[in-house]
Amino acid sequence: MKRQSRLDAPVRYWDEDLPKQADDQKAPPQLIRVNEINDVWMEIPRYVNYGWGGLWFMAIISLCCLSFFLLSSHFISDMFYDVSSFIFNFLLLSPLYIAVIFCFRSVLFEPRGAPVRFNRKRQKVYVYEYQRSVWPWKRWPVVIKVFDWADIQGERMQLAGHADWGHRIYCAVCKPGTYEVVDRFVLAWTVGNLRDANSLWSHCCHYMEARPVPKNPLLTDKPADWTPFRTVRWPSDVERESTTATGMM
Repeated sequence: MKRQSRLDAPVRYWDEDLPKQADDQKAPPQLIRVNEINDVWMEIPRYVNYGWGGLWFMAIISLCCLSFFLLSSHFISDMFYDVSSFIFNFLLLSPLYIAVIFCFRSVLFEPRGAPVRFNRKRQKVYVYEYQRSVWPWKRWPVVIKVFDWADIQGERMQLAGHADWGHRIYCAVCKPGTYEVVDRFVLAWTVGNLRDANSLWSHCCHYMEARPVPKNPLLTDKPADWTPFRTVRWPSDVERESTTATGMM
């Protein structure tokens, strides 16, 4: 019998629905990484573990190609003596300009470990999202999404690509009392070990259901970030709300 998701519009490359929050879980609770965990709130970093080195490689290659074309052509002289040639060369090289700016902006300004906060007392989940655009000159805003824990369903997808292989956990946000998905967010980027992926979801469920959980994560190191110009900064009102119990502001 073909397996089918209980959700209306499951995630792409869906492999299975994870147990509901109060149900028995597939694995014992265990965090992979954690920024903070206490009796009120928990913050989990989401380190992108694929494509980061590739962005640096593409940025350097694009910059080298752009420099080569500028130095090996009559671009500079055309700029002063032939307006039409300047415009043609500028348009011809515009994809390289975009690629250089996009790649360097991504690796230098985009936080790699955008976190998720779980507030056990409020039964809320706070998601820190950095919205990247394909156009590097546009504003890339930070958006904070707040969801009710009761509306979240866990999903696991499986990837078999060369650069991105393993299991990824998504949280599908549904309309209250239904399985109609209205939003979703990544809980963990690709994890090679299925047990670790299931244990992360199990830990979130145990924590939010006020069950005992271990506080020590599997990993304590921080992957290379290379974002000296941008760090994770929660808005002050969200910072207060997401780290305090109901009624405490």
